[in-house]
Amino acid sequence: MSAIRVVVLGAGVAGHTCASFLRRWLGREIEVAVVSPRPDYNWIPSNIWVGVGILTERQVVFPLAPIYQKAGITFHQAKATVLHPEGDQADPRPYLELVSTVAGREGQSERLHYDWLVNATGPKLNFAATPGLGPHGGHSISVCAAPHATEAAARLDEAVERMRRGERQRFLVGTGHGTCTCQGAAFEYVVNLEFELRQRKLRHLADITYLSNEYEVGDFGMGGINLRNGGYITPGKIFTESLFAERGVDWITRAHTTAVEPGVAHYETLDGGTGEARFDLAMLLPPFAGVGLTAVDRAGADITPKLFAPSGFMRVDADYTAKPYEQWRAGDWPRTYQSPHYRNIFAAGIAFAPPHPISVPRQSPKGTNITPAPPRTGMPSAMIGKAVAASIRDMIRGAPEPSHRASMAEMGAACVASAGNNPFTGTAASITVFPIVPDFERYPEYGRDLDYTFGEIGLAGHWIKILLHHMFIYKAKLRPFWSLIPE
Repeated sequence: MSAIRVVVLGAGVAGHTCASFLRRWLGREIEVAVVSPRPDYNWIPSNIWVGVGILTERQVVFPLAPIYQKAGITFHQAKATVLHPEGDQADPRPYLELVSTVAGREGQSERLHYDWLVNATGPKLNFAATPGLGPHGGHSISVCAAPHATEAAARLDEAVERMRRGERQRFLVGTGHGTCTCQGAAFEYVVNLEFELRQRKLRHLADITYLSNEYEVGDFGMGGINLRNGGYITPGKIFTESLFAERGVDWITRAHTTAVEPGVAHYETLDGGTGEARFDLAMLLPPFAGVGLTAVDRAGADITPKLFAPSGFMRVDADYTAKPYEQWRAGDWPRTYQSPHYRNIFAAGIAFAPPHPISVPRQSPKGTNITPAPPRTGMPSAMIGKAVAASIRDMIRGAPEPSHRASMAEMGAACVASAGNNPFTGTAASITVFPIVPDFERYPEYGRDLDYTFGEIGLAGHWIKILLHHMFIYKAKLRPFWSLIPE
């Protein structure tokens, strides 16, 4: 056994980034291990294209074991279930309980000791939060995982065949719960769907509706954005509504999906009303939750609430004090992602618990929370994963505390959202924001620096999206000079 072992839970954007840099920076006398229930890596942003039949699942996933073996990273295909941060009475070394997910060995348990732990498990796709939601026994499709996107493409092909026979089809795209995040994925899917139907010359037979928990379209869980372009400042609401209007997409906002039945989604609105959205094909995103890790102390007592928020996400160095929206500050957000109780435990990416939403919290007269959750995917997840890796590297070498910071209230992010895949007529919306979490103390008017917050849509953005697809898969495969590609 190595003198020191660093264990990373999860092989998504945050976990894979963290483990890759740890392996690059640390000597081989230190073991870097990754635990993931899936055998492959999925470049999730391109699932949108899989979901409309542009790419295949094989083009967005690849097996992890060969990559990690070549890099010198130990890989455990297993699910972590219980965290023992103090060890137990027989052994004081901290460890994890794992359950194998390898074919033929499913359910077999093992104990994995660690010296440093990074929780980068990502989310549980909580389809069960809304009755009838999701592809597993529900009545809607999803693009959150590559197999889901493959099924979505097959279902779309079926709808297209009906349209070719002259049947009109109703498409519903959006969020399947009042607390969903990742509205950007729903936005991308709806505009790509509309584009593909135009490409196939069937758009005249389609009714397309966007259903969202956003107060206004263009909120994206970030409290809205104001984009500088050509000397003008355009609210995200106007940007998105204009895009939908010119493409003939209807929208319903301020909605919490209460149930999905065959052909109809029921929803409650912020004003207390109810409604129905009928469909022939619905792609509705689920809310996220923690993956269900529990924790016990050395004596075997449950300490899960000590390490995890009620959502199941891990508590880190954020200010979780309950206070009115007017008192929320950018400084509430974590900087180092270190557990406040165990210096050798960190969380990265979606696995950390946000201190509060970014968007204004709102409830219906019935008390239903209809507020988008904060987005933490993509670029922020990678930057957090790299910062956590750098802090662990320095603490192993003697630093007394985390040395690197990656607060979402101090970092910017770029997003290139596909709006149609075609080398000559395709488009993409290219948007940057700084900072991700608005800081009204530094930027009183808009909460963000508008010199670094801008957006436009066009063919150039589409080519950038294609470049990013290939570039980030190249990086994830740890090909030569991978570390030079920015997060």
